[in-house]
Amino acid sequence: MTRLPAQIGRYTVERELGTGGMGQVYLAYSPGGDPVAVKVIRNDRLDQATRARFEKEALIARTVVGTNRVARFLDADPYADQPWMAVEYVPGRTLHEHVRDKGTLPVPLVASLGALLAEGLEAVHRVGLLHRDLKPQNVMLGEYGPILIDFGLGAFVDTDRDNLTLAGMIIGTVRCMPPEQALARVKPQEPADVYGLGTVLLYAATCHYPYEGADWLGIATQVADEEQPPDLGGLPAALLPLIESMLAYAPADRPSLAEVTRQCVALVREAKLSAAQARHALITATVSSGGGARGAGHDGPSSSVWERIEQFASPIGEASDADEDGQDSPLDRILPVPDDSSDETPTEPPADVVREAADRPGTEKPKQGRKPASLVVSEDLRQRYAMQSAL
Repeated sequence: MTRLPAQIGRYTVERELGTGGMGQVYLAYSPGGDPVAVKVIRNDRLDQATRARFEKEALIARTVVGTNRVARFLDADPYADQPWMAVEYVPGRTLHEHVRDKGTLPVPLVASLGALLAEGLEAVHRVGLLHRDLKPQNVMLGEYGPILIDFGLGAFVDTDRDNLTLAGMIIGTVRCMPPEQALARVKPQEPADVYGLGTVLLYAATCHYPYEGADWLGIATQVADEEQPPDLGGLPAALLPLIESMLAYAPADRPSLAEVTRQCVALVREAKLSAAQARHALITATVSSGGGARGAGHDGPSSSVWERIEQFASPIGEASDADEDGQDSPLDRILPVPDDSSDETPTEPPADVVREAADRPGTEKPKQGRKPASLVVSEDLRQRYAMQSAL
């Protein structure tokens, strides 16, 4: 168990918020009492060149403007014994936690989520940075809407060793990383974040990732195999064209973030909602305290807004645009998923990352019996990551 530090830089630590392959995250307070999230980076993730890049990216991260969708970068010390960064603390639950506990989001709310996050990523890309680790665990659902967290760790990913920081190690989350990052052949560019956002929207709508397997190598092998399509089972028909294009194997085949925003807004309008109405509905549906209206500046969505959302949303596992069988609204469904909070790729691959299928009427089961991924790709991955052949 990691000992709780009393002080990190000028921040007084109160408690641990989480831990992962990169380090620990703590809730701390500035001398004046402002809450911040401080991430302490593991020493084995850094050499002097990467520390210098971290310092440079920290300075650039302060310049991100034009969005409310990214947790603001506040402070960092890349040259501390244990390097750390402080960002805006966003209270709330992650998208992963919400879907796990409350179920999937209906189409208009997935579209609202996509439009808002795509706008945020555009602002990040405008200053020359990438997120590089988009996943449901890195999307906070707060009273002002969805916020991207763990932004600013690019220096630890974009290294001179093509994303391999240690033998047998990739930085990122294998179930949410694009093929070019899994293969570690080229440095990720903006389309890598488009792919990551596609995995987030797929999870929000279906409770599953594009690829699953018994261990990380099995998943990475599928991701890297051009002939292995992503699992889009259970995805409502209205979202299929967009998310399928976002998860395209070739970066050049993925849409721009501006196009993602355009298509998401079009889906919202098909539900006869304004973008603002959809955002307020997303907040109300995902903020457990019921305080979502505070972020909107007025009362929450009216009953007519909910009716439009329910009429437009497809039942999970069906391709129709409306629920013709009189079943419960997707807003009322709970589709449990396993706890995969330790999703970040560890130094040693986890043994049980197999997702259990949700066994309930109206739910499409994950596709079974997909053909084995290319042995050539599998062997290439083993050689690149210096893994044992027994894996």
